[in-house]
Amino acid sequence: MDSPSRSSVIIVGAGVSGISAAKVLAENGIEDFMILEASDRIGGRIRKESFGGVSVELGAGWIAGVGGEKSNPAWELANKSGLRTCFSDYSNARYNIYDTSGKIIPRKLANELYKKAVDSAKEKMDSEIRSLRSQESNNRGCGGGDVSRVTEPPLEDPVSTPRTPFEHALDFLLHDFEMAEVEPISTFVDFGEREFLVADERGYEHLLYKMAEEFLFTSEGKILDSRLQLNKVVRELQHSRNGVTVTTEDGCVYEANYLILSVSIGVLQSDLISFRPSLPRWKMEAIKTCEVMVYTKIFLKFPHKFWPCGPGKEFFMYAHERRGYYTFWQHMENAFPASNILVVTLTNGESKRVEAQSDEETLKEAMGVLRNMFGPNIPNATDILVPRWYYNRFQCGSYSNYPIISNNQLVHNIKAPVGRIFFTGEHTSEQFSGYVHGGYLAGIDTSKALLEEIRKERKTENQNHLLEPLLALTGSLTLTQADAVSSLHKCDIPTQLYLSGKLSIPEAIL
Repeated sequence: MDSPSRSSVIIVGAGVSGISAAKVLAENGIEDFMILEASDRIGGRIRKESFGGVSVELGAGWIAGVGGEKSNPAWELANKSGLRTCFSDYSNARYNIYDTSGKIIPRKLANELYKKAVDSAKEKMDSEIRSLRSQESNNRGCGGGDVSRVTEPPLEDPVSTPRTPFEHALDFLLHDFEMAEVEPISTFVDFGEREFLVADERGYEHLLYKMAEEFLFTSEGKILDSRLQLNKVVRELQHSRNGVTVTTEDGCVYEANYLILSVSIGVLQSDLISFRPSLPRWKMEAIKTCEVMVYTKIFLKFPHKFWPCGPGKEFFMYAHERRGYYTFWQHMENAFPASNILVVTLTNGESKRVEAQSDEETLKEAMGVLRNMFGPNIPNATDILVPRWYYNRFQCGSYSNYPIISNNQLVHNIKAPVGRIFFTGEHTSEQFSGYVHGGYLAGIDTSKALLEEIRKERKTENQNHLLEPLLALTGSLTLTQADAVSSLHKCDIPTQLYLSGKLSIPEAIL
């Protein structure tokens, strides 16, 4: 059996947070890292695939939050790499709602129902705030600190729930796409309210490759650096005060002083990775409390388009008695003219149901909905593409979702290190969870925290190293470290000795 591979830091996962974390380490002199990626590519939940003659984004597809006072880092990376994007405005979707007979709801009625839905959501939020404050007060009285207790919704919902197909459609639009209109979300407050769809043949993942080029060896657009290992599925993670040992599915063993774990929150909730010893209870409770959203974009290719195009027509909706049943549609003509591709987005329960069935059954259901909207004579789709994020054991869902009304302790516990294991990913971002830029910034923050820990450890090691000769000179085994430090100062030995690069500390991390 080969001897274990040894490095300073192991990074598990080569999504946006793993790549940004590695980049920060490299920039600060920590170059002996190892990135272990379970799949055959980098990017994580950023993934393109060729479909209908164009590159479509199976996962993250938008750069959300553009045009504000602050600059979105994902937007900066896109501009730097020349990524092609197009502006998306789904606010008009509420005026393009079809019923099962193909009729569009009148604009005036759509506005009235939408306002009612917004008011209902705000009222529900106010109720949850009152409930949260009451729970927090009870917890303080009982001396409790269980993060799962303060994020539960009230047992009884005083607000009327959607009942008609139109109300279901608007509720889906509001809560699954436009939550910013109910409660300001950091992404839109900080970076602006505009959103841009990635429409580039190189894919959204091109940003990660450009980032990787800055610190990994590449040739002709391919990463050839041995510090990136693909198809390495981490199954066991042993950790102690002395370091970490990782075992992959193919039997390889990797050792390091520290580990950055950038797998998704869904993977953390699964049994893919075994921790030895187990993670502490407070950590597991926080991980289990975070909700995992499933977001499925189904792509359909047609011989020709039969749907309306033009200003305000990019997005349209289907009102059905079952909430979320093939509700939200988008044509790809703005992004890829003459592509003749439609996309329908499903979430959560409907996503899981559709992911579990055959593509043929999904195509049959989708065509039934389209014929209800546009008539029986529309052509059959010539191809279908159904991503399966929920049943992908390397993802187990699409993104994290924290209750808008929740305490900060939940996120703090999820992101907090456990010994030499540091956690990162969009789910560790306090402000931008669920977004690409949230994952990017989380990777940076995690590496900075790790670098600070390395500084502290090396400072302690160098102090102990300088004390050894002094202890030997005393000829006494009873001299304490505190006495030795005091004697060290009396001898006027400058502390700069152990803070200089002469003691093998990379200057970049001092």
